[in-house]
Amino acid sequence: SREIHEDASKEEAYDPTGRTSYMKSCEMLQVAPASYFLRHMQDSELKMMHRGLGPQGTKALAVPLVTNTSILRLNLRDNWMEGMGGAAIAEMLKENCYITEVNLSDNHLGDYGARAISAMLKENSTLVSLNLSGNHFTDHSAEHLGPALITNTRLRHLDLSYNSLGDRAGEHLGDSLSENTGLRSVSLAWNSIRGRGATMLASGLGGNVFLRTVDLSFNGFGKEGAVALGQALKENNVLEELNLRYETSFSSYLMIRLVNNFTVSHRFHLCKNFCKSFFLFAGGKLIHSVYHSLQDITVNQDFEDLYTAVKEILPELRVNHGGRIGTFRKAKA
Repeated sequence: SREIHEDASKEEAYDPTGRTSYMKSCEMLQVAPASYFLRHMQDSELKMMHRGLGPQGTKALAVPLVTNTSILRLNLRDNWMEGMGGAAIAEMLKENCYITEVNLSDNHLGDYGARAISAMLKENSTLVSLNLSGNHFTDHSAEHLGPALITNTRLRHLDLSYNSLGDRAGEHLGDSLSENTGLRSVSLAWNSIRGRGATMLASGLGGNVFLRTVDLSFNGFGKEGAVALGQALKENNVLEELNLRYETSFSSYLMIRLVNNFTVSHRFHLCKNFCKSFFLFAGGKLIHSVYHSLQDITVNQDFEDLYTAVKEILPELRVNHGGRIGTFRKAKA
């Protein structure tokens, strides 16, 4: 019986899943253990969305994750972890060298959480995908995220959509993206990057030769941003997908730049961006692209005729649009 007891003690001490340390941390923080976590500690993907962990519950969860070697993908979306909980996860990710994908979206991390995540990114060399959407990040968050994105060369996919990033954030992120060598996709959709911030961000994208997919929809770049982005696309010939949906203030300058750039973008998402006449103007110059989304945009017979002609040159060309309208009447000069 003595040998059995010693073996049990050794097993408890080793505890590769972190079960023992989790129970102890829950007791210390006075939170109820999450039964779902206890049942799935050895899964390769842990999905704990909408569980109401809160800051304390998140801190308890972070303790066993430091030493857990099973979980590779971690989804903690919508747990109201706030800045303190986000900081606990960030500290855990400094030590854990197995987790490659993390979703912390909709957790009210705020600027405090952004600062902790930024510090983690400077040390972590395992994380490949990070979703920080909907966390109330402001321009102050970008002050920390910017330098972190220069240091970190491992992260491939970053989602910063649905935050409160403004003009200053565009400046900080523009500077960092011009130097970043790791990211392949980034989403800044549904923020408020305008004016000089939009210009600086566009300039940074122009200097990045590693990004393949960029989502800038629902920001309101305006004319200045359109001009800067057009210039960036003239310089950047590696971007494969660009989403500018509902940027209704974009000028025709951007359209001209898009169609004159023969190598940029296999996919354009330009919904409601002066697109009713886009193919009428651009048609023949888009032969290097294979898919174009004009979702919700109705087209006319001239468009259909031109589309048919272009498909003779590029049979695999596909255009998604919002249906057909009546005969187009050209406006008088």
